[in-house]
Amino acid sequence: MKNLVFAFLLFFGLGVSGQDNKELQDHFEAYYQQMRTQGDINGVINAMTHLNILAPSVERRDTLAYLYLNNNQHLQALNTIGFETNPTDSDMAVHIKAVSLKSLNQPKRSLEQFEILFKRKPSAYVAYELADLKIQTGDNVGASVNIEYGILNATDEMKHAFYERQQPYEVSLKAAFYHLKGLVQYNMNKDDIDEAIATIDEALKIDPSFNLASLSKQALETRKSEEEGN
Repeated sequence: MKNLVFAFLLFFGLGVSGQDNKELQDHFEAYYQQMRTQGDINGVINAMTHLNILAPSVERRDTLAYLYLNNNQHLQALNTIGFETNPTDSDMAVHIKAVSLKSLNQPKRSLEQFEILFKRKPSAYVAYELADLKIQTGDNVGASVNIEYGILNATDEMKHAFYERQQPYEVSLKAAFYHLKGLVQYNMNKDDIDEAIATIDEALKIDPSFNLASLSKQALETRKSEEEGN
């Protein structure tokens, strides 16, 4: 008899727990939609965190990490999906890891993720990130391959954002590739500064308002003048 009573109570308790869980899930799904409507990113993250606990899934985890990424909370994004390279990661997860690791000044680890993205879906945008990271890590030969791919595949509509000014600005992606090409040429042959300057001029022809390219050209011209003075 005692066993029957215990079994009944256990069954009843599980039923109530399941019902409560469903009600909570419905509540946070409604809360999530309302926070999206209000544009409250912290509320959206809070709602998705609860939903991922109540009914965990890869899709919810990736979405939560993406929300952190868009809110510039890169460490939180990586803590959500992990730092390691995982062949079963979704494209979204790989993108989140790549961008977040780059933002946290982890170029080598970021490079691994961008390489995976490029193998899955080659694009001029990913090629630019690869070239930029390879320059940072000293792989100028590898960067050159990505730059040539980018110059061939970047369309006139493609843009890249820069942030060295107080006010961010966008330039032609193709111009951005020519700027990187000039930097690589200088890195690989510092005796021929004119070649690098000429390539950066190509970037400025495409986009005369390209501030970073102008600064790089000025720096190279200054270096050339110093060497000629010696």
